[in-house]
Amino acid sequence: MLRRWYIPLAALTVTGGAAVAATAGTASASPAPANSHVNTAPAGVRQGGAPAHLTKPTGPQASRGGISHATSTNWSGYAANGSTYSKVSASWVQPTATCSSGSQYSSFWVGLDGYSSNSVEQDGTDSDCSGGSPSYYGWYEMYPNPSHNFGNTVKPGDTMSASVTHNSGSSYTLVLNDETAGWSATEPATLSGAPNSSAEVIIEAPSSSSGVLPLADFGTVNFSNSQVDGAAIGNDSPTEITMTNSSGADKDTVSSLSGGENFSATWKASN
Repeated sequence: MLRRWYIPLAALTVTGGAAVAATAGTASASPAPANSHVNTAPAGVRQGGAPAHLTKPTGPQASRGGISHATSTNWSGYAANGSTYSKVSASWVQPTATCSSGSQYSSFWVGLDGYSSNSVEQDGTDSDCSGGSPSYYGWYEMYPNPSHNFGNTVKPGDTMSASVTHNSGSSYTLVLNDETAGWSATEPATLSGAPNSSAEVIIEAPSSSSGVLPLADFGTVNFSNSQVDGAAIGNDSPTEITMTNSSGADKDTVSSLSGGENFSATWKASN
């Protein structure tokens, strides 16, 4: 499934005439200092979205410690599924993008839905390479509606934390914190009919109208405090997801869970 175009924060989308929309322009965030790095999403790039070419476990197979394994061409990380979930949260250290030539992209986020549904409620950050230069920013999305940027500055090495909470009905609260810089952004949002059938902590290769984009070299990203409904994600027997290319070769590697809620992912290839 491809992602749609990025649009500014003030935009609003209605799908098929239904009341399915991300609340725009209501983010509450403290001011952030100026930064030499770009902190906006490049035009034509979609941050966040559902997994592409997801191959799910088909039987009682296990990768490590009884955890089943799946592959996707744009997702890696861990997904709890098989129940109904109301909150997911995690922390990570914003990776440095190692850039050479051209443009590559990498996203880090938490979300509800997507693994077993066509909607995703999510927020996180990017470490991208645009024309050989690094770019860092935070964003949120109520997929299939467009993604939106948080305006705060994100720097490599900052400790980020994010959460997505289903309040009731179509109401959600998405929070992104920069614990190093001391800012917090909160977005009330709505999405009708979302089943809340999975909860994820994910590394992603963003997409454009042409498909999955090259994965930026993020080195290694370390996730901690990965929790679902206030408990370690490992308690929900999550599926471990590895990102692969169309030929099945790994684009990154994902470690086993430590303490049920900590893991790392290491970049291997852009395509």
